[in-house]
Amino acid sequence: MQLRTVLATTTAAVAAAACLAATGPAQAAAPVSHACSPSVSLDRFSDALDKTTYDGTFVGNFSALAVDGDGSLAALSDRSSLFSLDEKTLAPKSVVPLADEKGAALDSEGLAIEGDGTRLITSETEPSIRRYGTDGTILDRLPVPASLQVAPAGRATSNQTFEGLTLMNGGRTLLASMEYALSGDTAGIVRFQTWRRHHGRFALAAQYAYRTDAAFLGVPEVQALPDGRLLVLERGFTSGVGNTVRLYLADPRHATDTSGVENLTGQSGVRLIKKTLLTDLASCPTLGATAKQPQPNPLLDNIEGMVVTGVRKGRLEVLLVSDDNQNAVQTTRFYYLRVRA
Repeated sequence: MQLRTVLATTTAAVAAAACLAATGPAQAAAPVSHACSPSVSLDRFSDALDKTTYDGTFVGNFSALAVDGDGSLAALSDRSSLFSLDEKTLAPKSVVPLADEKGAALDSEGLAIEGDGTRLITSETEPSIRRYGTDGTILDRLPVPASLQVAPAGRATSNQTFEGLTLMNGGRTLLASMEYALSGDTAGIVRFQTWRRHHGRFALAAQYAYRTDAAFLGVPEVQALPDGRLLVLERGFTSGVGNTVRLYLADPRHATDTSGVENLTGQSGVRLIKKTLLTDLASCPTLGATAKQPQPNPLLDNIEGMVVTGVRKGRLEVLLVSDDNQNAVQTTRFYYLRVRA
């Protein structure tokens, strides 16, 4: 497979050369800014995997990312495939098909990897969280509160349930984020459910409430930080305008346990998860990116996946990926961010 990677440094060099040609050697081009905000910068992006295939499987529809035990990237497709990607080149190394207990495909959205390599994967149709072996064999399934199940069994809407998934507290706690509000809850207030590990199995634990900036914004991904805080993506789409994607730092540590609150309506006495805006990705430099449909910034697409890949010079290295929905006017794009949290 021939990889096509767009690097910010290349873009900067081309821009500088063009400027020198036009103005002469006495007027060098100003350096390209990589800042999206005081807290976030964009190192580069890559369209290397856009509209490619591997081992007969379409590479795309990515909904989640995780770092595997060997350092490679695990990239989850919402079409029931889990890819292993080279952490440097993004080249696919393997793909494992996923299915439910009856062999049916999943709407696989959230991914977390335990220390022993076990894959925790959500499907947002029921919703469900299953534990898989590295070969795709189902090991077991976690309990889900009745209220979070899709109607008529519960109060959730199909395709608006478990999108984000992350392990916290050294792997002792699992957190899943609903994408949108339950019926009966105020639009824009979404529930984050947790499980605690007991004797090797996850049992239901506290639940928290998080408010998005607007009702049309959902939560496609969350990532835990070592101190108990979270990185939270908010995302929405407006026809003819494009995507809204914002990155927040959120703190659930003093939020109210809402597992016993039937309807979340913004009532006093319920402390929501506190959040701080890190950046609106529309503010990032384009770095030469192009879009195949209207966007507030041509860099943007349907960003769904996020993982913290490391720390460098006091900043988190955060990788995002967009879900192209196998659509000709969307792009599978990886974004390399540095985040001061």
